[in-house]
Amino acid sequence: MWQQTLAQPLTFSGIGLHSGRPVTVTIYPAAANHGLRFVRADLPDRPEILAHYSKVVDTLRATTLGEGMATLSTVEHLLAALRGAGVDNARIAVEGPEVPIMDGSAGPFAALLAETGFKTLPWLRAYLRVHRPVELREGDQWMRVVPGEPRITYTIDFSHPLIRRQRFTVPLASEAFAREIASARTFGFLKEVQYLQTHGLALGGSLDNAVVLDDAGVLNPGGFRFPDECVRHKILDAMGDLALLGLHLYGRLEVSRGSHEFHLRFLQHLMDQQASWRVWLPSPRTRETQPSWFQPTRWEGAPA
Repeated sequence: MWQQTLAQPLTFSGIGLHSGRPVTVTIYPAAANHGLRFVRADLPDRPEILAHYSKVVDTLRATTLGEGMATLSTVEHLLAALRGAGVDNARIAVEGPEVPIMDGSAGPFAALLAETGFKTLPWLRAYLRVHRPVELREGDQWMRVVPGEPRITYTIDFSHPLIRRQRFTVPLASEAFAREIASARTFGFLKEVQYLQTHGLALGGSLDNAVVLDDAGVLNPGGFRFPDECVRHKILDAMGDLALLGLHLYGRLEVSRGSHEFHLRFLQHLMDQQASWRVWLPSPRTRETQPSWFQPTRWEGAPA
């Protein structure tokens, strides 16, 4: 499989979830092995932040990347859309401290990317191919990857009567992402939203960009988009966080009761198990290779 980028630049605008302010994003095509890189276009000198797990500085309610004093939050939905569309290389200029929330899913991003189109680059895509199981358990949370065709199985368990235990499996392929995962929205509980807004957070949050539940039901007109929309959105979040690996993961991934923080701790754990994987080019002349920026370093939010 050859690496891809966008066929042409793409610009869109939306509201920041926490600031409630408009944010404009322009995604530019990039050369092979450039990777996915964000630019804080609103700051002096336009600092650049590589979309890599070593650049994660916070995982509270969203995934936040940082470089020096510059940070960028809520990157996971856009990263999931880029990874789901098979975009390996792009320069993403963001005029604000957070990626816009859009409708709370990756659906609008996926639609814009599909409309813009893609360009194949003359360089093979590298994969991190797992050949031994790797697992991480912490209390009732666990995550593991085993050899096999790329797919993800996610399980959640909430006490809310409309969620309870949900489990969903989907191949890590662009067609399945667009059809089954992209439009699943972020979800939260009314008391939690009220608390956040009282403390100056989630100022841009509304029923237009999140599924909100009270004790008995869903407040959004029309309810859920899927009966199991919540677990599908957790897969979306996980795919966005997995994009921070910098390579496509080739293996069968399973997650139970995960979170942004746990996803990122698993990535570091996976990188520490270097005997369990190799970087792989699927070609007749397969050889181990890696982009110059790929380093199995510890991300800043991980325990020592």
